[in-house]
Amino acid sequence: MLNLFLDNLLPVFLAASVGFLLAGGRKVEPRTVAHVGFYALAPCLVFRLLVENPLNLAQMARIAGVTVTAMGLPALAAVGVSRLLGWSRKTSAAVTLTVLLPNAANLGLSVNHFAFGEEALAQAGVFFVTASIITYTVGVLVASLGRASLGQAFRELLKVPALWAVVAGLVLVGLHWKLPLPLQRAVYLLADACIPVFLLILGMQLRTVRGRGAWAPLAVIVLLRLVAGPLAGFAAAHGLGVTGPGFQAAVLESGMPVAVITLVLATEYDVEPELVTAAVLASTLLSPLTLTPLMQFLK
Repeated sequence: MLNLFLDNLLPVFLAASVGFLLAGGRKVEPRTVAHVGFYALAPCLVFRLLVENPLNLAQMARIAGVTVTAMGLPALAAVGVSRLLGWSRKTSAAVTLTVLLPNAANLGLSVNHFAFGEEALAQAGVFFVTASIITYTVGVLVASLGRASLGQAFRELLKVPALWAVVAGLVLVGLHWKLPLPLQRAVYLLADACIPVFLLILGMQLRTVRGRGAWAPLAVIVLLRLVAGPLAGFAAAHGLGVTGPGFQAAVLESGMPVAVITLVLATEYDVEPELVTAAVLASTLLSPLTLTPLMQFLK
């Protein structure tokens, strides 16, 4: 397990530490870099993953089904625990939000690439896109405590560039078209930059994480995200007949720590931002303890 950590997780955290140092020493603004990654690099990576890999619609549908189940079941458990313990509406929303959304991009894509290679990365890309759709629909609704309408959530979804990259990729695959070579090379250059930049963004955003959360909600978040998440992913992947690199990618993505995007949503809708920031930091720092044995099991 030590070799798995050194070979697959340590490089990710070392790369993220460069972003952590940049955000402190050079005062680099994380939001600006995040916009570059979100609006320019991520769509190119998603597009490349779709057009370069032999995933058919049935395979993508199964991975999407695993994603919905692996994110949904722990979130439902969070709702149940919150009601059982009588937590406030805001605390319940914060716990549900952080359990719902795994870090499928910054950390998930990187670790899958290192651990299981290009084919698993393609499957992880489908997980990432599906998780993005859930983030900007269900995630927004949870964070807003019911104040955002379905129409508003849908309009936010239409602003997600990765979604349009999926549409474009599916059209080209379905029609057996290819991009002109200069355009293809430009897209692929940007796609190659996506994962390194995502890791820098992760480090930068962790630099800004401050605050303290109540111990009980924080413990529930970490347990459900890092333990219940991969268990739900395993059950869903097995039930839907996902095998091989797809199984590895989906289960590993299901066990990722809390997504950094939850910080943005919690701040925007004033949903216990201190608890959410503490959850992001704690789950990220503790994730090697669960991801390392999970990788060994999946290998």
